[in-house]
Amino acid sequence: MPLPATLMAAALACAGPGLSVEILGSGGPIAEGRAGPSYLVRIDGRPRLLIDAGPGAVLRLGEAGVRPDSLDAIAISHLHVDHAGDLAAILKTANFADPPARLTLFGPDGSGVFPGLRAHMASLAGENGAFAYLSDWLAGPAPRLAIREVPAADSATGTETVLIAQDDYLLSALPVHHGPVPALAYLVRARGRMIVFAGDQSALSSAFDARLAGSRPDLLVMHHAIPEGPGQPRGLHRPPADIGAAAARLMARRLILAHNMERALQRRDEGLAAIARHYPGPVTIADDRMCFSASGGD
Repeated sequence: MPLPATLMAAALACAGPGLSVEILGSGGPIAEGRAGPSYLVRIDGRPRLLIDAGPGAVLRLGEAGVRPDSLDAIAISHLHVDHAGDLAAILKTANFADPPARLTLFGPDGSGVFPGLRAHMASLAGENGAFAYLSDWLAGPAPRLAIREVPAADSATGTETVLIAQDDYLLSALPVHHGPVPALAYLVRARGRMIVFAGDQSALSSAFDARLAGSRPDLLVMHHAIPEGPGQPRGLHRPPADIGAAAARLMARRLILAHNMERALQRRDEGLAAIARHYPGPVTIADDRMCFSASGGD
């Protein structure tokens, strides 16, 4: 299916030189017409990383013409369904590669009712998992799915963990506060540019703010899940005013609002005004398949 003209023009940002991101999924956990959070990072037009794999990620990868086995790695911010629901589908899709595919997967360690990434994948695709017919991914001394867990339970440390350091880019992770859920933000640096994927985080993510204060990310992707006002789950998400305050602390060059939920979109004018009280830079409410260049074009 051809892209609408507006998205076709935006897609040029992902085909050009430098660091860019395609918003594969811009929605949240409710069926509201958007795919779940999922972001495709390209360098010089080549797909390299998938950040989160919410429901619809496999569909959007297919629309973008990207095979999961062509990526360097998949990085999961946390193990809520709307961020990791398509992981089994990605394994199944990659099973059709010839020669047999290998995948690298990053994600948080466990805490409380949340297993670590390794145990989570075993419950999906292990010998006794829900999709045991995919267990060849995890079998043997050299499994085709390489899993690395990142310390995430202590969001107060502000410790950045380098995951990939290649000649042309660096991927790292930083713990954030998302209530009781072990959660990570991801940073991608390439060609002297930086994209910060803040992930689901609450206003208690002070170490995130402190660690990245003044870092001037070219693109800051933050999650627009709740509106202003009382009664919102602030222990899980930042309201718009706090999103703006965080963007200002980081001195972001551009703020992209993803993980958009109708409860926030219905009050978007109020939310954008709350952001603007703190952050004077450009703000875009993302839709599925939008592309943004860290070099300034979109």
